[in-house]
Amino acid sequence: MNNYTKIIFRLQPNGRRLLQQQHKQISSPVPLLVTSIREASGGATLEYDAPNAYKLHMLEQGPSTHVSCNREEGLDYYKKMQVIRRMEASANNMYKSKLIRGFCHLYSGQEAVCVGMKGAMDKNDSLITAYRAHGWTYMMGVSVTGILAELTGRKTGCAEGRGGSMHMYAPNFYGGNGIVGAQVPLGAGVAFAHKYRGESNVCVALYGDGAANQGQVFEAYNMAKLWLLPCIFVCENNGYGMGTSSARASANPNFYKRCEYIPGIWVDGMDILAVREATRFAREWCTSGKGPMIMEMATYRYFGHSMSDPGTSYRTREEIQDVRKSRDPITSFREKLIQAKLATEDEFKNIDIEVKKIIEDAESHAQNDSELHVDELYSNVYSQPPPNFKIRGCDNFTFKEISK
Repeated sequence: MNNYTKIIFRLQPNGRRLLQQQHKQISSPVPLLVTSIREASGGATLEYDAPNAYKLHMLEQGPSTHVSCNREEGLDYYKKMQVIRRMEASANNMYKSKLIRGFCHLYSGQEAVCVGMKGAMDKNDSLITAYRAHGWTYMMGVSVTGILAELTGRKTGCAEGRGGSMHMYAPNFYGGNGIVGAQVPLGAGVAFAHKYRGESNVCVALYGDGAANQGQVFEAYNMAKLWLLPCIFVCENNGYGMGTSSARASANPNFYKRCEYIPGIWVDGMDILAVREATRFAREWCTSGKGPMIMEMATYRYFGHSMSDPGTSYRTREEIQDVRKSRDPITSFREKLIQAKLATEDEFKNIDIEVKKIIEDAESHAQNDSELHVDELYSNVYSQPPPNFKIRGCDNFTFKEISK
């Protein structure tokens, strides 16, 4: 009897049914996709129907189930997902070697969400997320070197080594946030700023299925709807909140239906083109003055909740391997591109070699770059310190002059 079976027998009938539905959804293979080739202005195009990619709530019409991309887009998406996958593998190894300390939450398996969503976003759109932030940090403009150097606490990290895994920032990226669910009302505030300034942009506020039951999430829903804020609330549902299945922790595990006054979309978060189309639909909805939208991205994480979690005490290794074989966002997308004859195996091998070199160079830099001087503890306390301003240390005799 495996762990899953043991859990099933312990649950009451209703909880048992919900967990079986969740397990069935996670373990099911990718829906059969109809792929065809056609000649477009830019060359061959991958296009297919994804009839099971969406579920709608309070919407008469949703995103197009016919999705497509050209060769240039396809190779770009593939490369970005591979960069994130390999970057997280590097972070995993460096953490185990004690080169990375503290908390570290990896994004492996969820790459189609950040790459697909960013493919439909405007460069001036804003985004805020939770602590599983490495993939989003890369997509919002930070280099692999900037991310890995931040993880190892080096001065060339994107936050000068001050933030670590949970606190990375970039233009229009309001960072990863360590307090569960606290970033959601902040995202509503950023969306309010867009509306106040008359900008045709949205703020994407991401949270996990474990944070979906936080009261502040529903408070943010209420204010966003009252003021018709251009905010896309995105639940990245990877199946587990820490070590608990979402079916066991949530009375209603359909997170896109969580609000009776805000429309929602369930999206197959392992299909990068479906993610992109759903995001394009949600963005157009929000920027047209209709108010917020909720999206649930059904995805999966390959590692544990954090590096301190082996990730196998509440799920089986077979479950993880089954998802890797049948629903992996990178390999399935590569197979579609090859089937559509947009690229060859050799081209993907060359991309993989290029990505490997990027990661190796960044990893070397992150291990050998210098750390911040201890005096930097006194900087960035005040936004505009006056000349010759000093800050007291931890006793009454230490004072340091600061310049920033």
